[in-house]
Amino acid sequence: MHQFELQRVINNELQVTRYHDYAPNGLQVQGRSEVKKIVTGVTACQLLLDKAVEFNADAVLVHHGYFWKNEPQTITGIKYHRMKTLLKHDINLYSYHLPLDGHPVLGNNVLLGQMLDIAVDKREDITDLLFKGTLHNPLTALEFKQKLEQKLHNGQTSVLFCGDNAPAVINRVAWCSGGGQDFIESAAQQGVDAFFTGEVSERTIHIAREYGINFYAAGHHATERCGIKKLGEWLSEHYELEIIFVDIDNPA
Repeated sequence: MHQFELQRVINNELQVTRYHDYAPNGLQVQGRSEVKKIVTGVTACQLLLDKAVEFNADAVLVHHGYFWKNEPQTITGIKYHRMKTLLKHDINLYSYHLPLDGHPVLGNNVLLGQMLDIAVDKREDITDLLFKGTLHNPLTALEFKQKLEQKLHNGQTSVLFCGDNAPAVINRVAWCSGGGQDFIESAAQQGVDAFFTGEVSERTIHIAREYGINFYAAGHHATERCGIKKLGEWLSEHYELEIIFVDIDNPA
């Protein structure tokens, strides 16, 4: 598949024009024109790029790419080494951020809901990244913590949890993958029993306590692993592309 045709296919499926994002979605770094083998991963870190070189991949497809708002515009330091790797080996870099959080089938958030046995509420706007739903089977606050740890970390990592003044049993849940901790106040105001995301800020715990809502920080990487993997699977099912998912572990 031609590199720009691949961009068109993914852009169309993820409806990228509907999102106001913090970085460009689509082809960020141009490489060889024909794409047959793609390495997918959460973040275009050096380790992932090295794996792409090892696999002789034509492209890297990630959730977290480059050229974020407010980042330095100069190509120096680790950005220089990453760009040098891509350009030297003629590898395309594609990145999809918010469109891969909000997609109703391939997105991080809907997949998290499925993984955690949550009946996801219907959304009117796919750009609304605060997801809500109802547990198929109510759980205690600690049982839900254990479920997050098992589903997202294979029971190997402890999820940060604050349940002060919060319901002991969870029925209604809200969530946003990645760095969505500032959605907690909106979630609490909508009457859910719990809110989970990837990251936590100091203020988040105070908000959780004062609203009386269970809060879980399950890891930015862990909550955004499923979307890019699913997108790769979708591409391999619909097009003659070899997809290799590489999970570069990150406890954050």
